[in-house]
Amino acid sequence: MLKDEREIGIECFLTGNLPGIGGLLKVKPEDFVVVETAKLPEVVENGRYTIARIRTCNWETNKLVREFSRAMHISRKRIGFAGTKDKRAIAERYFWFDAPPELVKKINLKDVEILEMFRTNKQIEIGDVIENTFNILVRQPEASEIEKRVSQIYEEILKNRGFPNFFGIQRFGVYRPVTHIVGREIVRGRLEEAVITYIANPLEEEAEQTRQVREKLAETLDFLTAAKEMPDSMLFERAIAQKLAEHPGDYAGALRVLPKNLLMMFVHAYQSFLFNRILSRRIKRFGGNTLEIGDIVLPVKNGIAQEEQHIPVRASNYSTVSEKWKQGKCVVSGIVFGAEPVFAEGEPGEIEREVIEEEHLAPVDFIIPEIPEVSSKGTRRGFFVQPKNFEWIVEEKGVRFRFSLPKGTYATSLLREFMKSRPENYG
Repeated sequence: MLKDEREIGIECFLTGNLPGIGGLLKVKPEDFVVVETAKLPEVVENGRYTIARIRTCNWETNKLVREFSRAMHISRKRIGFAGTKDKRAIAERYFWFDAPPELVKKINLKDVEILEMFRTNKQIEIGDVIENTFNILVRQPEASEIEKRVSQIYEEILKNRGFPNFFGIQRFGVYRPVTHIVGREIVRGRLEEAVITYIANPLEEEAEQTRQVREKLAETLDFLTAAKEMPDSMLFERAIAQKLAEHPGDYAGALRVLPKNLLMMFVHAYQSFLFNRILSRRIKRFGGNTLEIGDIVLPVKNGIAQEEQHIPVRASNYSTVSEKWKQGKCVVSGIVFGAEPVFAEGEPGEIEREVIEEEHLAPVDFIIPEIPEVSSKGTRRGFFVQPKNFEWIVEEKGVRFRFSLPKGTYATSLLREFMKSRPENYG
């Protein structure tokens, strides 16, 4: 269990001078409802693929895909999705199947409902999400001044043209926050350490059975016994242990038994950790969302920051860029460090380089020859995000928030500004 947000690079609040409302997230899955909007391919009668909009409750995405695969008797490689979602939630999202609708209809799983389907000749891909709309209940808030506190915090967010776009707790693992640590070891070329961190490395808060299996494995490195003793909740760890039992020392091959999106998440989580540290340091340095000479801004198109289009801010264009920034036509960005980094200049660039140098990183580190599919060139990401259609209401059970966010933005990163609660309370 995450004890301190600093472990994932989050070191401050934008609204740290204002008290939060406290409370608990995700006490029940229905407290956290998310509906995905995605870019969809055109309908093609008798097309090869089936696109389905599916409502799920309390399902982790990769395990859900595994169950789809089993129910339909097809390879999991013939199933994909537009975006991952929180496990402890009710989620409406899109999946594609390399199968006809008649086969998709055979899916009969608890808390899974197919809402609609159509045929097409194109898959949807990770990144085809446009935005997510949330309906979230925060239970057990502090009893006094709730409306005043929420209003003051929201006014501060509006004044700053958004809230800090931190990568949220879910990126790193709520109950077992080691994803970025595994990523760090992969980037350093320490694949054995990456595997041991992921499948051994017991944490105190884990269930007794999983903790004991991890402890024994850490002591003995007996992968065959571990694979036999791992419970179903350790599905991916078991696959890695089985691979190493069959092919001792093949740590790259062991990692590659994981679903590609999960494998890529390790390096991405480490990049996210670095970004969080840079954003934290920037807020401390400048006090909020500011535009500085040396910054790189990203133009905004249809509400989405264009991460590949970089506009440097210099003294010669500062006034022009400032007007566009105030109008919401561009956002200030921070580096997501990788093999092809684009640093800001001036004081903003100093902050970025400080964090990267403290981690003793070079661009070449993010080229992973043993597992080339997790290599990452990096990008830039907006520092602040303005929620759309934001509203709240105090109910008998707590405070209900409704809002929409662009893809890649975490609802918990917005709600932490209002709650200011302990990490474990974000569910």
